[in-house]
Amino acid sequence: QVQLVESGGGLVQAGGSLRLSCAASRSIFSINAMGWHRQAPGKQRELVAAITDRGSTNYADSVKGRFTISRDIRKNTQYLQMNSLKPEDTAVYYCAAGLDGSSWDYWGQGTQVTVSS
Repeated sequence: QVQLVESGGGLVQAGGSLRLSCAASRSIFSINAMGWHRQAPGKQRELVAAITDRGSTNYADSVKGRFTISRDIRKNTQYLQMNSLKPEDTAVYYCAAGLDGSSWDYWGQGTQVTVSS
């Protein structure tokens, strides 16, 4: 079992920055993949960014060059640095962990990000 707790969401103006954190209840060293997803009102949940246990990353086209995913194994925490935020980035952001890379097995409760124009 892995419990994930997000923090760092909030209200920011367009062009601003936020950093989301996701603290895991146990070591993330052996977790195959961790990621951030988001869900805006009336839309499906989408993968924003992911990072593997080897440090490989991938991003949704809509956030490339603006968002950076990272993790600190010593702190059992992953991060999402979000820069140049746009109103369309407004959503609930969820942290997720995939133990073997075939699916997302554990989810956090979500944190709201609101970008005002």
